[in-house]
Amino acid sequence: MQKQRVVIAGGGAAGFFSAITCAENARGGREVVLLEASSQPLAKVKVSGGGRCNVTHACFEPRELVKRYPRGARELIGAFHRWQPRDTIGWFGARGVELKTEPDGRMFPVTDDSQTIIDCLERAASEAGASVRLRCGLAAARAKGAGTGENAAGGFALTLSDGETLDCDRLLLATGGGRSASGPAIAAALGHTIEPPVPSLFTFNTDDPRLRGLAGLSVPVATACVRGTKLRETGPVLVTHWGLSGPAILRLSAWGARELHARDYRFPLQLNWLGASSRERAREELAAARAANPRRQVATWNPFALPQRLWERLAAASGIAPDAVWTATSNNALAALASQLTEGEYAVTGKSTNKDEFVTCGGVRLAEVDFKTMQSRVCPGLYFAGELLDIDGVTGGFNFQAAWTTGRLAGLAMAE
Repeated sequence: MQKQRVVIAGGGAAGFFSAITCAENARGGREVVLLEASSQPLAKVKVSGGGRCNVTHACFEPRELVKRYPRGARELIGAFHRWQPRDTIGWFGARGVELKTEPDGRMFPVTDDSQTIIDCLERAASEAGASVRLRCGLAAARAKGAGTGENAAGGFALTLSDGETLDCDRLLLATGGGRSASGPAIAAALGHTIEPPVPSLFTFNTDDPRLRGLAGLSVPVATACVRGTKLRETGPVLVTHWGLSGPAILRLSAWGARELHARDYRFPLQLNWLGASSRERAREELAAARAANPRRQVATWNPFALPQRLWERLAAASGIAPDAVWTATSNNALAALASQLTEGEYAVTGKSTNKDEFVTCGGVRLAEVDFKTMQSRVCPGLYFAGELLDIDGVTGGFNFQAAWTTGRLAGLAMAE
């Protein structure tokens, strides 16, 4: 009897993990073929975490884990009960790759080198017998049954990017969800609804005089919110050459991906550099500082342990002269400074990609996928994994965990 052929389109984290899982668990044998359009598979793995690869996150309770996913939380909770970060850690550990946990919960290989993860995945795919074809993407797919919803055993007729044709019994799309990926168009041709892809996890562009020249400066606990919305996040904020980044900004971009896209990434951002402190509380602390340090210059001493250069800019924006001493600072000036500290407004005029990483929300509509097997509810024999689904997580290893989980479940189902 001829071996059944499983084709996986997309050589990223989800594609490789599903190919390895399918090849290792296939019953009665399967020919597993992974197609990657570029010459470099696992490209996102390579650049993740500044080249260290943020493999997953040390969050082991599924109900807590799903809170890190702006889209896909409800569907992922059952999936995470079947494969979660603890399983990912064990999988890599069994293959000689030890992971370490950083104070914020992010997990990296102890080598601090993403190539360690790439080598592990490529070696595992080779040892499992999966065939990896580079510079060979999937251009089109046609269900061979009578329509997309009938004849589960019909399989698929594929057209590859080099013009070759190939038949397969089962097809997994794991091409990612960006506008340049082929997966969304192929999924739509096979009967699926595609939620429009828009960027997620991006930094904010702003050219505000209070921030010019402060690139690299960070505040450990600040609160950022978008005026006129419910979008609010607290955490580290980083000033960049182009504006603002850091975990609080990236989380805000993820939760507000569609709303901020609709605003063309132009909106008023309010920053509380003191975290949760109110304007009135800040004013009281400034008054206490004035009483305790009457002869000191305002610009050279602050009671909040903010970065000195930021404090100087905020004091100047409040109308306080560079050489002004505390005792000569009026109540109105303190009130203005309290406002700058806790509710200063910054005009965002665009976005930038977070480092070399690119995450989108949007993709295959989740109601059309069985999250026990990752098989299509529309087209039997078709499976999905990774970012092609309308799933995305905040920064910190959550997007990779969704890739490992969905890839694992799809691989097991295709192996049966």
